[in-house]
Amino acid sequence: MMKAIVIENYGGKEELKEMQVENPKAKAKQVVVEVKATSINPIDWKLREGYLQQMMDWPFPIILGWDVAGVISEIGEGVIDWKVGDEVFARPETTRFGTYAEYTIVDQALLAKIPDNVSFEEAAAVPLAGLTAWQGLFDHGKLKKGETVLIHAGAGGVGTYAIQLAKSIGAKVIATASKKNRELLVELGADQVIDYKTENFAEILDGVDLVLDTMGGEIQNDSFKVLKPKTGRMISIVGLADEEVRKQYDVEFESIWLDPNGQELTEIADLMAAGNVKSIIGSKFPLSAKGIYDAHELSETHHALGKIVIVAN
Repeated sequence: MMKAIVIENYGGKEELKEMQVENPKAKAKQVVVEVKATSINPIDWKLREGYLQQMMDWPFPIILGWDVAGVISEIGEGVIDWKVGDEVFARPETTRFGTYAEYTIVDQALLAKIPDNVSFEEAAAVPLAGLTAWQGLFDHGKLKKGETVLIHAGAGGVGTYAIQLAKSIGAKVIATASKKNRELLVELGADQVIDYKTENFAEILDGVDLVLDTMGGEIQNDSFKVLKPKTGRMISIVGLADEEVRKQYDVEFESIWLDPNGQELTEIADLMAAGNVKSIIGSKFPLSAKGIYDAHELSETHHALGKIVIVAN
């Protein structure tokens, strides 16, 4: 048996509870990872609240969490390239057996090796947010060297990785953030930081090639105004655009959902090994019902700096 933090009903943070559950067993082409660290993403508490139950209609109890960094403790039949003792990180498949637990299952194709210069906590911060940034910028956004990208909420989990990834290919990077985070974002590679509290980005910018929308709502609507006609693109990670607004602009729009991908995670790992990408960890909490409760509370403010990491005991 192992410790896990689960929910047995949808609802508020008080639904998070510690429970002893069966240890996972690796099936063919899967490994069991002993969890050293995981991290918090908005999907965690959105699922806890019940917002995603139509998409993921799972029986209870549900173990939340979809980032893991740890050590392989067991390998299933047909696993190649990986062995017990390997230090790995991953964004596992989205199942009801998540990563708020002492052990979790990962398909071998989704694993990446943790670079020697990266800690378990730093690795755990990456998968969901880092892959979201990668796929938004490159797979869907088709960002190229020399193009200009606007990244909303630059100091958030996805934003901090997106700035660094965009910079790594030679794009011009503009980010929105509060004034107190300006210095950090410049250090990460932002060429221009717009203080969303005192400045209106839609009045300052135009001719942007790509917008990475992490906010939705009015910010998404206003973002259409700054894009280059015909060739401009907006990739949203928070949902569809208002049809009436979208029709007014001759630009591309796409709403995306993350696709777990071990190869892309390995490419991010290589950038981390080279010192070109790093994790910004704003807060750490223990793997306990109270720790997860406090971490969800912080994430729900939408003002957490970088990533919130959960450290296994």
